[in-house]
Amino acid sequence: MTFSAEPLPYDHGALASKGISKEQVTFHYEKHHKGYAAKLNAAAEANPELKKQSLIEIIKTVKGPVFNSAAQLWNHNFYWKSLCPNGGGVPTGRIAAEINKSFGSFDKFKEEFTTAATGHFGSGWAWLVKDTNTNALKIYQTHDANTPLTEDHLKPILTCDVWEHAYYIDYRNDRPAYVNTWWNVVNWKFAEMQLSTKVNKGNFKCSDL
Repeated sequence: MTFSAEPLPYDHGALASKGISKEQVTFHYEKHHKGYAAKLNAAAEANPELKKQSLIEIIKTVKGPVFNSAAQLWNHNFYWKSLCPNGGGVPTGRIAAEINKSFGSFDKFKEEFTTAATGHFGSGWAWLVKDTNTNALKIYQTHDANTPLTEDHLKPILTCDVWEHAYYIDYRNDRPAYVNTWWNVVNWKFAEMQLSTKVNKGNFKCSDL
């Protein structure tokens, strides 16, 4: 098996009007995201047993640098699908109902998620996940390459990449400004889909939703 970054669900410049420039997306996707795939493939050449495993199997069973490359590859696949040029605004439908049930209101959820994403120390990810033990949505943070996939009771719904490489071209060290922009492109249709499916493995474009 050869590992690769899933195709972007939109053009590199599609988020520019909402505040994430073509240059930012290009460097993030072409250099960082694809770089994790290259590192994982290099590891698989050195250890052919890795080629027999899926990306998620590697994440769940391997530690160290190989885990880091695999988890970052999957996290980024999920991140790009969490964004959409025609995203943003206030959610509707089931995702809205579950947010209201779990957090009390959308405004409360937005406040708590923003606090988690902007306040996360160092590199990492802010997630909206569903806890299958409690059947409730919750905000979850992971450091560096870590991912909710290592916790069987957590189902990823949305994510915000808070590594500096996700925003430094556009916002330098102003992470709060980047997180505010994330709200303008958050893909509620993808979140809705995640509530009803197993962990998403497929490719799609925003126009498919």
